[in-house]
Amino acid sequence: MNTLGKVYIVGAGCGDYDLITLRGKSLIEQCDVIVYDSLIDSRLLDFVPDNAEKLCVGKRAGQHSESQENINQILVQKATEGKLVVRLKGGDPFVFGRGGEEVSALQEHNIEYGIVPGISSAIAVPELAGIPVTHRRLSRSFHIITGHTAEDMLPDNMSAYAKLDGTLVFLMGLRNIGQISKSLIQNGKDGNTPAAVISNGAGAGQRVVRSTLNNIANDVEKQNLSAPAIIVVGLVAGFDFMQTISLPLRHRSVTVTGTKKFSSKLSAQLIKLGAYVKKQDYLNVIEYRDNPRLDSALLNLSDYSWVVLTSINGAEIFFNRLNRLKIDIRKLVKIKFAVIGSGTADVLERHGIFADLIPEYYTSKALGNRLAGIISETEKLLILRAEQGSAELSEILDINNIGYDDIKTYNVLSHGKSFDNNEIDTDFITFASSSGVRAFFENGFRISPKTKIICIGEITANALIRHNINDFQISKTSNVDGIIDAILREVQNEQIQTS
Repeated sequence: MNTLGKVYIVGAGCGDYDLITLRGKSLIEQCDVIVYDSLIDSRLLDFVPDNAEKLCVGKRAGQHSESQENINQILVQKATEGKLVVRLKGGDPFVFGRGGEEVSALQEHNIEYGIVPGISSAIAVPELAGIPVTHRRLSRSFHIITGHTAEDMLPDNMSAYAKLDGTLVFLMGLRNIGQISKSLIQNGKDGNTPAAVISNGAGAGQRVVRSTLNNIANDVEKQNLSAPAIIVVGLVAGFDFMQTISLPLRHRSVTVTGTKKFSSKLSAQLIKLGAYVKKQDYLNVIEYRDNPRLDSALLNLSDYSWVVLTSINGAEIFFNRLNRLKIDIRKLVKIKFAVIGSGTADVLERHGIFADLIPEYYTSKALGNRLAGIISETEKLLILRAEQGSAELSEILDINNIGYDDIKTYNVLSHGKSFDNNEIDTDFITFASSSGVRAFFENGFRISPKTKIICIGEITANALIRHNINDFQISKTSNVDGIIDAILREVQNEQIQTS
């Protein structure tokens, strides 16, 4: 019989993923199974271990979802299998999150459980929209009401809500906003009371409509706000304490494609600038561990004058292989290094080596031309790169009678991961390689007309053209900084056009 596992009921917070607690994040990183709602920020799933089971149980209005009974059963079953289970719930588990029902099911089966609070949307979403739920002399209490059940809309309940002096916060009530406002007025609430609706709060898509109780339903309809949304009624809804610190990519969304390592690096920089980032890291770097040609070349480094590295991945594999073969780095003392890109050069610098040659343009063609201009016929190059490396480099070297060994050290392959939505509708999407473009379309993704495309280098651009994509921007430098600069330029151009 299996030893019972444990279940942690974790509040994910509201809106952006980084509003989760450190305790919640730590548990996600350790779990065997994660059972999550539709409304959580999908970026939280990046913290889940690769071998963990991911179960989406929905719970979103108007869409298919698991019943609460089935969710309870899943938690019990997975814990019975001896797993560490994280039940990840939007907001706080005990604020209309049915966390209590799940705890009761666990208690019934004698399963150990833990609770991790989350930032509730009832307070945080109005706050991030500039509305405090309490304010000295105006509102000394607030009341959280679910706005989507028939029971809450009963006349007796609405009469009680209308008589409350504090702030009214209705969760999940967008579809009933007309009934809510009408009933409050009919039961004595002043129609001129400030009211506000925040749609997709605490995230890149946040939209706010401010009005009065008389007009809020019509104004929301005109603005075509969508769920999830929160309704705030009370004097505090007339405030606008929206934060004034504005990051350059605030309210901009970016889909980052590529390998996990690259997408993580680019995503971190974009997030610092305020962007909402979705990672589609569907590429895996597969190192050729059984590689006798590479081992032989490294054991005979004195045969070469130059080592040529065309990518960060290739550079890291080079140093990792030296360590595995117990080759002293002092063996490199007479060897020069040519690299493509500042990122590849950075890998060398971390090992105390500064590249001797970095072409102005980060392409195989530019590297080949630079090498052809300085390498003598008596020198020999060791080229370490990907399976799908550009043929331009070797063609240039061949024309100039330069000797080299071109050894493939890794391949970049799609892991065939499935995604909930294959249409990319963010403001931007980035591509860092031709293999990334190829895998993107092989995985069945589509790009919406509103999404602007940023790519690295001519080879990546040509791959887009082969897939009938002709409207894109090529970054001026083929690295993370180049992509970010290109996005910032596009945003600045938009602002100039709309000003």
